Amino acid sequence: MSAESLLPTPVVPTETVGLHHHSSVRSVDLMGPAGRLEALLNEGAPEAPYAALVCHPYPPAGGSLHHKVVYRAMKVFNAASEGFGLPVLRFNFRGTGLSQGVFDGEAESGDVLAALQWLAETYHKPILLAGFSFGAAMSLRAASQLPATVSVRAVAALGLPVDAFERHYDYSFLGDCRLPKLFLSGDRDEYAPVRSLAQIVTSAPDPKQMVLIPGADHFFTGQIELMQRALGQWLKELLA
Repeated sequence: MSAESLLPTPVVPTETVGLHHHSSVRSVDLMGPAGRLEALLNEGAPEAPYAALVCHPYPPAGGSLHHKVVYRAMKVFNAASEGFGLPVLRFNFRGTGLSQGVFDGEAESGDVLAALQWLAETYHKPILLAGFSFGAAMSLRAASQLPATVSVRAVAALGLPVDAFERHYDYSFLGDCRLPKLFLSGDRDEYAPVRSLAQIVTSAPDPKQMVLIPGADHFFTGQIELMQRALGQWLKELLA
């Protein structure tokens, strides 16, 4: 990947993606390595070519499947108005909400793998994987450990953390992840300086894309519609 391709991709403000689409939502019981995982499924169109999974941010800081960034990302995948209409699963990591187990900080990648396995067995379709913050870190780790029974088409890392909550995240394992990857962050992300994020992206194998939302912090405060638009544009290009 050239240095030029790591420059921020311009994101033009447009109307919010999929906020007026309403899909049927139902509770799902997942069994993860540490026990039952609380989950919600936003059902999609019957002919949807993919299913999707969106993973939530750092549980000790209040992250859950109901986090606004997770919800808004789900709406992009699920919005029929954008031409996707995918079934989307969200779940609570171990120890969060009604999920059993205790927060670990590393083993949660196994929770992601359990959710991917459920989607694979339920829909028999390739899966689009996404995560925000801690959920992005765990999603990338899971994407590097996929069993033969799970087909993931691509992974989107939203607000990927580098140094957050007194912890440094190591992404050296990405050398084995050759799936299409989106790294979508704010250029003022307090947990991932642009230079640090660019180094991670540079070290990861192709295909990959880095998109920065101008003026956005880690939580895309005041810029969440731009995050949705950038994610939607990536999906359109990926699935074209």
